[in-house]
Amino acid sequence: MLRAYASFNESVWEGCGKQSELKAIVFSLCFFHSVVCERRKFGPIGWNRGYPFNQGDLQLCIIVASNFLNDAPKVPWTDLQYLFGEVMYGGHITDDWDRRLCASYLSTYMQEQLLDGLSLYPKFEVPPPSLNYKQFVEYIDENLINESPVCYGLHANSEINFMTAQAQNLFKAASELAPRGGGGAGGMTLEEKVKRILDDIVEKLPELFPLTELDERTQDERTPYTSVFLQECERMNLLLFEMKRSLTELDLGLKGDLGMSDAMEQLMYCLYDDKVPPKWNKVAYPSMRGLSSWLSDALARQRQLEAWTADLSLPKVTWIAGLFNAQAFLTAVMQVTARRNELPLDRLTTVCDVSKKMSPDEIEAISRDGAYVHGFFMEGARWDINSGQIDDAILKQLYCPMPVILMKAAMMDKGAGRDIFDCPAYKTLTRNPVDGKPTGGYIFTAGLKTKQSANKWILAGVSLFMDVES
Repeated sequence: MLRAYASFNESVWEGCGKQSELKAIVFSLCFFHSVVCERRKFGPIGWNRGYPFNQGDLQLCIIVASNFLNDAPKVPWTDLQYLFGEVMYGGHITDDWDRRLCASYLSTYMQEQLLDGLSLYPKFEVPPPSLNYKQFVEYIDENLINESPVCYGLHANSEINFMTAQAQNLFKAASELAPRGGGGAGGMTLEEKVKRILDDIVEKLPELFPLTELDERTQDERTPYTSVFLQECERMNLLLFEMKRSLTELDLGLKGDLGMSDAMEQLMYCLYDDKVPPKWNKVAYPSMRGLSSWLSDALARQRQLEAWTADLSLPKVTWIAGLFNAQAFLTAVMQVTARRNELPLDRLTTVCDVSKKMSPDEIEAISRDGAYVHGFFMEGARWDINSGQIDDAILKQLYCPMPVILMKAAMMDKGAGRDIFDCPAYKTLTRNPVDGKPTGGYIFTAGLKTKQSANKWILAGVSLFMDVES
């Protein structure tokens, strides 16, 4: 804020006929500018993407505010919110959810109460307009002492995430600097350790799914759910085949039966560093896990598909986080509903009915009105199972597991309500596509019940995720 005030002087409001109003707006704008710039340090929970907000945006907003105040009989709050949020700062924003966040900030800061000493955050109010430029700077210096996530509307857990990310980056940089040659722990060389890891993975890899047989078994009665799981089996086969092929090739290279290519050498170092090889990532699902955790997750996904092949019927509760294409499953829910009730598919939307059951084993039978799913986690807040709505997160519980959710389809005009927060759901904590994959980020919008203002959860960066391990 001090840097923002240093970008102009007292002459900025001398040419305005409504100096008191302009002083309050400028003070709020400086706070808004500081918040949107510093929020970037919190990573994806701050902004889905990084934006180059700068002092020029602030100065243009001040000029616009001064011109509007000179021409309008009263402060045009709605016009100012639109110009600041959609044009000046919004001109940098490319993500729709980030645009919603920017608009929420401005609807909080740019309002009539600003002229009566609005509290921008606890114990930091807009000072009286009688102060001069120097006194405004002194007020900021004296009162804006401790910076915390509360300044941004975030939960205290976001500070833990920020510090954890810094520590992980430090350890990652240190590990990459460590020498790879020679004997390692226990006197093992790089090749010996890689060989041991390779053999362990090969031993765990299951057989490919018999796609031709599955296709024949489903010819008589194929539902949208059947098509989804067949596609999942096909994609799992591609992943398993690539894993087996590349590991067999590397094994021959380590034995000396094949010359070591660049791809084989890259795979070798990935196995050594506990990273998922790039070639596996190309045919796999978006994930930020290390290799050992990723392998366990991949095998769990394969077991869900293997269980489905036993009777080819929709599971009682589907582990949606274990699917390659979760959007296809949600589309299947809408297709089944549209066929059963003779509704137009393009007018349907996904509706989330969060149950009070935390474990899939508590669900007694398949739902006839949609499909039960589990595997979501919430960041930035938590789901209160007793009240059946969003509530403040618990300190140090970074990711709150969601109960089993009944995914249903309803007409678009019936899918929304007053006490509903439109919560975006993502595949990974990065929120953005992983490794350039267009399917690596956003899945769908979950309408979740809340008695508190939706603005609170927007500023807190509340979202749902399928994979929370980085």
